[in-house]
Amino acid sequence: MYHVAYILGVWSVAMKAVVAERGQVTIPKALRDKLGIRQGTTLEFAASNGTLVARKAETDPVASVFGCLRRRMDTDKFIRKIRGDADA
Repeated sequence: MYHVAYILGVWSVAMKAVVAERGQVTIPKALRDKLGIRQGTTLEFAASNGTLVARKAETDPVASVFGCLRRRMDTDKFIRKIRGDADA
């Protein structure tokens, strides 16, 4: 079901979906296509003034390993060290 709405200062077509028994919702295809949401896309959810807000989560590959060394080391020095350079 579609209806036109004025949301956050923009006229847009709002779409409805029914929440299933386990809390699952199907995002309408038009929105998935427009926002580039595909299978495997991670979404973040928040509540804002009684409104559910969903957005694509940041998928920075560096962030997933940041801090794994548990010590401060200059990046260039670290790379030289793992390559086995003598001046590391």
